[in-house]
Amino acid sequence: MIDHMTLRVRDVARSIDFYAKALAPLGYVAKAHHEPTIGFGVDDGTAHSDFYVSPAAETGEEQAGAVCPVTHIAFLAPSREAVHAFYEAALAAGGRDNGAPGPRPYHPGYYSAFVLDPDGNNVEAVVDWAHGGAVSEGVETE
Repeated sequence: MIDHMTLRVRDVARSIDFYAKALAPLGYVAKAHHEPTIGFGVDDGTAHSDFYVSPAAETGEEQAGAVCPVTHIAFLAPSREAVHAFYEAALAAGGRDNGAPGPRPYHPGYYSAFVLDPDGNNVEAVVDWAHGGAVSEGVETE
C-alpha cells in the first residue's frame, strides 16, 4: 500500500496552480505546506496528504533547462462524471490532452482520461470497476 508520493517539477508555483484546479473534481485540496513542497490529499478533515509537488532540484540548485523526469500517476475517481470533470479542469488549468475520457482496452470496466501537466507528466483519472470502483447512477459499465 502506498502512503504518499512526491512529483518533482520545474516550476512549483505553476504546478501547484495546475494540480489545485485539475484535482479539485476528485476531491483533492492543498493540505500540507512544507514550502516549497505542497501536499495534496482528499478533503477529509485530516492533515494527511498522499500526493506532493516539490522542486526538481533542491532550493538554490535550480538550473536553467534542468531536466525533470517524466512520470505517470493515476488518481482514482469516484465516477465517470468525475473523470470527465478532471479532464476538463486539467485542460482549463493549462494541461494538454493525452487521451480524452473513455473506456480503455486494458480490461473491461477501465474508464479514464489522460492529460500532460506543465512538465509533461502523464496524469490520469480512472474509474476501474474490475478493482472495486463505484458505478455511477445511470451509467453502464463496459
